[in-house]
Amino acid sequence: MTVTVTATELASARYKGLDCWENDDILTAIWEGQVRALSGVAGAVPDLSDAAAAIVRRLGDDRSRLAYAGAGSSGLLAMQDAAELTPTFGWPTDRLVFLMAGGDAARLSPSATGEDDVAAAERDVADANIAATDVVIAVAASGTTPYTVRLVEAAGRRGALTVGLANNPDTPLLKRSDHPVLLISGPEVIAGSTRLGAGTAQKAALGMLSTLVMTRLGHVMDGHMVSVVAGNDKLRVRAVRMVGQIAAVSEDAAAAAVDACDGDVKQAALVAHGLTPGAARAALDDSGGNLRLALETVA
Repeated sequence: MTVTVTATELASARYKGLDCWENDDILTAIWEGQVRALSGVAGAVPDLSDAAAAIVRRLGDDRSRLAYAGAGSSGLLAMQDAAELTPTFGWPTDRLVFLMAGGDAARLSPSATGEDDVAAAERDVADANIAATDVVIAVAASGTTPYTVRLVEAAGRRGALTVGLANNPDTPLLKRSDHPVLLISGPEVIAGSTRLGAGTAQKAALGMLSTLVMTRLGHVMDGHMVSVVAGNDKLRVRAVRMVGQIAAVSEDAAAAAVDACDGDVKQAALVAHGLTPGAARAALDDSGGNLRLALETVA
């Protein structure tokens, strides 16, 4: 079997003798690698923007789901971004799919063997019933991980919209994805340790992509996560602050509105403007859940 050696696997002469350096010098080299990787994400902004627009169009269907896929460190970063969508943006858990090489067990006990299991990729897509209404975001630093590449191929055959993030150009994951996103992160301080520079670039790109998508879907207004539901004390304080700022009312009025709406920020912002909870819910339904549009109808 031929194994392609990608740039993220190559050792850089810059780090020759690294283990003999002083602690501060090693840490500085690692920091420089992080900064370089993060800077490289800037070149991916147009592709991320195009991918987000396509994702938003696909997720406009109430049956659509957002699936994240990957293996190893890249898979864990994908799973982390996916896991934050519900508490941050109120994204329904039944519209979220996790596809990880090695299955759920790999999240707690990483296993390298799952990365090569292309049959598992086919099964995972079938078991999740990935369909033409769905979106699959797949991440692989090398861009060659067999599980991830095959999963994108299988999802694509079913008509799903596929987005591939990789840190090496001209790789199978990018070629097989509807929306390829290349993240130029440069050589790793420790050759092949893509949890460092490549991982930093992936984390940033995933966060940028999902936040833009959720913003366009109406879950963000004026930099506020307005779809969050105040389910604990910290979130209630945040909800009251958001409602107060959005509706330009006192803290007491905002708190009363939040309580009247069981912690629903969007509904509470409309109640703070004088609507009843029922009328606020109706206004949101009419606006497709977009708070800004709903507020314009009661201004």
